[in-house]
Amino acid sequence: MKATSKKIPSEDNKKPVVKKKVIIAVLLIIFAFCGSFIIYFVLQFSLNSQTPIVVVVSGSMTPTINKGDILFVQGRDPSLIQNGSIVGKEGDIIVFDAYGLWASAPLDPIVHRVIDKWYDNGTLSWYFTTKGDANSLPDPIPISGDRVIGVVVGGIPFIGWIKIVLTESGLLIPLLIIVSFLLIISIVRDFIKEEEKDSKRDPKEK
Repeated sequence: MKATSKKIPSEDNKKPVVKKKVIIAVLLIIFAFCGSFIIYFVLQFSLNSQTPIVVVVSGSMTPTINKGDILFVQGRDPSLIQNGSIVGKEGDIIVFDAYGLWASAPLDPIVHRVIDKWYDNGTLSWYFTTKGDANSLPDPIPISGDRVIGVVVGGIPFIGWIKIVLTESGLLIPLLIIVSFLLIISIVRDFIKEEEKDSKRDPKEK
């Protein structure tokens, strides 16, 4: 009967394995950071909108939409946006940029419902009267079609609170930097440990 012996991996074989692990770890980190941009790009294309995702930062659409909800926004021709009324609330919910239109208009996009629409032959543009479901009065100035980002077509409740808390506290960027730094340190530390083990190993084992 022939005896079989288990081959012990040589140092030359182990080093490529360590390097491979480091490369895989680095690629995973890159994918984690780039993955969100890839998903965002896919949503831009599929929803025909430069801003396919928005986070609700106010309660003006409660209870239909709550602060902290993440909304999916689809680009749509202004002529196809559904009109509605204050009573029926059957109009489309649109996302639009109102910054500079009135004194209290926020920098962030507004999410309100269309309660009236009309076409202006002078400016060759559609205009929309909008109102938050929780507000007592419509928005003070009509919204022109070129300010409409899109129509809300879906959403995920409350997930956006993570972004709101981190942004309002100023911790979003520092947290990303810290996490990246810790991941890099972890990879370098594992690589150094493997190198130290290789250097301390008995030469007879080679």
